[in-house]
Amino acid sequence: MAPAITLAAEAPKLSAANTGFMLICSALVMLMTPGLAFFYGGMVRVKSTLNMLMMSFISLGIVTILWVLYGFSMAFGTDSGSLIGWNSDWVGLGNIGLTELWPGYTIPVFVFLVFQLMFAIITPALISGALADRVKFSAWALFIALWATVVYFPVAHWVWGAGGWAFELGVIDFAGGTAVHINAGAAALGVILVIGKRVGFKKDPMRPHSLPLVMLGAGLLWFGWFGFNAGSWLGNDDGVGALMFVNTQVATAAAVLGWLAYEKIRHGAFTTLGAASGAVAGLVAITPAGGAISPLGAIAVGLIAGVLCAMAVGLKYKFGYDDSLDVVGVHLVGGILGSLLIGFFATGKGQSDVAGLFYGGGLDQFWKQCAGVFGVLAYSLIVSAILAFILDKTMGMRVPEDDEVAGIDQAEHAETAYDFSGAGGGAAKTAVTAPVAAAASKKVDA
Repeated sequence: MAPAITLAAEAPKLSAANTGFMLICSALVMLMTPGLAFFYGGMVRVKSTLNMLMMSFISLGIVTILWVLYGFSMAFGTDSGSLIGWNSDWVGLGNIGLTELWPGYTIPVFVFLVFQLMFAIITPALISGALADRVKFSAWALFIALWATVVYFPVAHWVWGAGGWAFELGVIDFAGGTAVHINAGAAALGVILVIGKRVGFKKDPMRPHSLPLVMLGAGLLWFGWFGFNAGSWLGNDDGVGALMFVNTQVATAAAVLGWLAYEKIRHGAFTTLGAASGAVAGLVAITPAGGAISPLGAIAVGLIAGVLCAMAVGLKYKFGYDDSLDVVGVHLVGGILGSLLIGFFATGKGQSDVAGLFYGGGLDQFWKQCAGVFGVLAYSLIVSAILAFILDKTMGMRVPEDDEVAGIDQAEHAETAYDFSGAGGGAAKTAVTAPVAAAASKKVDA
């Protein structure tokens, strides 16, 4: 028998299957931003519906252009000081070959960059829920541009870019617990501490105007999140993406049950808003952890997140900060929980051989997760507050109080979400209006 010949490892080749899979995942993540708009839009009062939709939708426009011009280069270019990346060949995306592969993977650079673009788009949109009813649309648009540039792009490099300090430290963030959710939640807290409360906070009823819209948005988020999470492995060759897909479903289901159980015990009812919020809390918490834990671990993470996030949303009334749609309670708290619980539930059999405390790995990974969590939290909170302060002192962040009370939709967009002017109609309307018109005509003739 001829001796075996050992060949050098072949360089990765473009995989049509993985490329198609990642393009589908990118489209799913894009769908999450309109889904978020519906989720938030249903939670506000009628007079703020369009503004809430637009605060998410505008991120699709602004962040896309910034990503092409310099954002992708800042986030994933050659590292400088473990803080920021840069690659002049990527500025404007004009010097990237059609079949040029992302290093170490079987997908083109264009596929990787468009997938990451969708993450960059939704992250500032998440912040908007905390600012409902009271922010100038022009100020918000400028805030998105500035925040993406000085907060999101650098933080994405820290967490996912080769050479970034969190990446090199070994912080596990499969799909965005720190870079997306803690980042957005901390930013939301920083901004609302600067711009203050809504008129009537803790006095006037501010209930959701359309719970069906909320449920639709939650459903779209849940659906799109499979692309968000499973796609973050950048391929589908070794089963890790499939594990993440399963854990996404499992943790979200557990969080819905946990939130509803807490609601029933605490408030005496199972609410649709609670179910939708619980689903989002579970999705947030599993995002950093799902590639490192087992499905049983996903149940635990989901239940913990469902209960603790439900408890956390009430903190705004205790401490007096007006987080309109619970971005802090769900995204900041859920992101922290999901990231830190990796230190306990990581099995060492998923995305890496790193094991958590409950699987014999000690607390080493937990401390790494703490560094990532609180590093991102502090940076985003402080810089976001500074940006909001500068904008508030220059162009003003808030609409006039009269516009806020009357309705920000009409003031900022010259539209309303629902047109009831045609209500009624038919024979009944004609029978009522005809005599009125005749009487008015007689007065004019007289």
